[in-house]
Amino acid sequence: MGLDLYMIGVIVADMAKSVEFYRRLGVELPEGSENQPHVKVKMGELTFFLHDKKLNAKWDKVKVEPAGGYRIVLEFYLKTKEGVDAKYAEMMDYGYTGHFAPYDTPINSYFAMIDDPDGNSILISAG
Repeated sequence: MGLDLYMIGVIVADMAKSVEFYRRLGVELPEGSENQPHVKVKMGELTFFLHDKKLNAKWDKVKVEPAGGYRIVLEFYLKTKEGVDAKYAEMMDYGYTGHFAPYDTPINSYFAMIDDPDGNSILISAG
């Protein structure tokens, strides 16, 4: 039996800040999402969701906050290098923290990384 990845979720400390970040990144989140404890949006075959950290603590009582580096990366694909450059510059203009400025990779891709409000590393790429 095969296994399909169905959802990607981000546990967030401040829903309004996270909704603002992901909207600025280009994710189309429903109106009023900033006031909800859980918000999701279908993106192709996957569902992307944001979930309030305080609400999540009710189910995950043994959660320990990670320290240093990243354990998982969310990648959002843009079609061109110019698109990556423009989105990275736009997010920096909003005051977000760049993890890596745009660069050519040895695997023929173009990457930039930005930290979201919870310190998650977000990869924007073009091939």
